[in-house]
Amino acid sequence: MSEPLIQATGLHTHYGASHILRGVDFTVGQGQTIGLMGRNGMGKTTLLKSLMGIVKPSGGGVLIKGRPMTGASTFEIARLGLAYVPEGRGIFGNLSVKENLVMSARAGTKGQRDWTYDRVLETFPRLAERLNHGGQQLSGGEQQMLTIGRALMTNPDVLILDEATEGLAPLIAREIWRICGLIRESGISSVIVDKNWKHVTQITDRNVILIKGEVVFEGSSDELLSKPELLEQYLGV
Repeated sequence: MSEPLIQATGLHTHYGASHILRGVDFTVGQGQTIGLMGRNGMGKTTLLKSLMGIVKPSGGGVLIKGRPMTGASTFEIARLGLAYVPEGRGIFGNLSVKENLVMSARAGTKGQRDWTYDRVLETFPRLAERLNHGGQQLSGGEQQMLTIGRALMTNPDVLILDEATEGLAPLIAREIWRICGLIRESGISSVIVDKNWKHVTQITDRNVILIKGEVVFEGSSDELLSKPELLEQYLGV
């Protein structure tokens, strides 16, 4: 077994007096696609931000490729090969599509440049049609494609995708799921948060459910789908 790319152990995170994460263990292995599930307000985004150094954990530890990175700066964590697509997208609205992509282009941690500007445009043909449009001129779906494309331009080892299809029309959502499948096939590890558990479980190797900041389930998609009572209890199906 190769060393995990991300390994969080006993992670606790507070927002002021609010205790959000309560002893979370979370691991992402080489080439794995992980589904992170749970209703709103259960700690999913806080876990992602704690892994990325956006929020400093109050207890426990985070190893990135075996290196202690608990509470490290976000740019230091990104340099180790993590790319984060936040809820709300976070594109640069005053830059064009082309500028958003080109400014993020760099080789990966092993010098790999598998995801080039041309490959991103081949993967997202809508973006190729809007290269000179400003980020603020794009639809929600196009902005999501741009954010994922921008993350891929960093040639990451792990892509973290928060609320992959939230608020998107069904046709655009299907396109995002197609792209998530391509990312998996390319060998990039990923963590996907989305309310559509049916689509998530089609492409994930393992799924983790958080309830009130604690892990209540961890297992394969087949294992989760064989327990409809868990889906109903924890995901409101």
